[in-house]
Amino acid sequence: MDTTVANTGTEGKTWGGGNRPLGASYGKLMMWFFIVSDALTFSGFLAAYGFSRFKFIGEWPIADEVFTHVPFFHGNYPMIYVAFMTFILIMSSVTMVLAVDAGHHMNKAKVTLYMFLTIIGGAIFVGSQAWEWATFIQGDYGAVQTKGGNILQFGEYVDVDGEQKFKRISIDDFAVPVADVRVEHERKNGLWFVDEAPLPEYSVNEIYKGLEANPNILVRNQIINEEGEKTVLSREESLKQIKENGQLVVKGANLVVNEYGTSLFADFFFFITGFHGFHVFSGVVINIIIFFNVVLGTYERRGSYEMVEKVGLYWHFVDLVWVFVFTFFYLV
Repeated sequence: MDTTVANTGTEGKTWGGGNRPLGASYGKLMMWFFIVSDALTFSGFLAAYGFSRFKFIGEWPIADEVFTHVPFFHGNYPMIYVAFMTFILIMSSVTMVLAVDAGHHMNKAKVTLYMFLTIIGGAIFVGSQAWEWATFIQGDYGAVQTKGGNILQFGEYVDVDGEQKFKRISIDDFAVPVADVRVEHERKNGLWFVDEAPLPEYSVNEIYKGLEANPNILVRNQIINEEGEKTVLSREESLKQIKENGQLVVKGANLVVNEYGTSLFADFFFFITGFHGFHVFSGVVINIIIFFNVVLGTYERRGSYEMVEKVGLYWHFVDLVWVFVFTFFYLV
């Protein structure tokens, strides 16, 4: 059988791609490796969050009822401040793009300006996230945790544009102080000489007495009904749940209890937003270092602003991650 051999004209020649076919420096390549590995880490966190969210979808806190605060303003503004934080971070990514572009044109003045604006945007975001954490930890209204770990919230129906809406009420507004002999165990008098966690501001009995004295107040549990709202109990069932199942008064949220609903929500909130916030904080610190190098003319003397571009890759990454966190944690 005859065999046909095609000649390509490259016989005996080595590949002409060079040692760096992608044209990327070592530092930039390492930054890409870091970004890919970190993206896998965040993907794992968000996947775990999604699994837990849909496993407990019938009792997961409603984000519009949790993130309702705006600094210096009193009222109910669902997701407004989180949207503002997102806008600030996205705009800081835009200024970083402009800084990198100015570096390509060796324009020191513009690189300095846009790096400074990027730092300001990142600092505002980190500060806003710290404020959001503090507000979340402090809590709004308080609640009662049952023996089974469910959260019972309090409120009353009010007329809003001719429609009855359930409005949350703080336990501070109706709890009735009751003389209680319960004292906090300290190391000197505690069991096994171990300090006890601080006692709640109110006891379940004080909440029950206040609920009993205010017939307009009802209890709402964390189970979401067909209308997508939490289930409001009848007056009789409200009193029964607090009296028979009430175990602990909680206010705010931490890694153990959460007045807004299941404690898993608080766990993921602190872990995911905290991990991302650490990345943003680190980025701000690195940006400050690069900013001063730009001001001192370090990269001008080198004839390249590649360091600005490397930091820009990292900054765009944390910006992109926040878009996913914002979408899956706050919006969905």
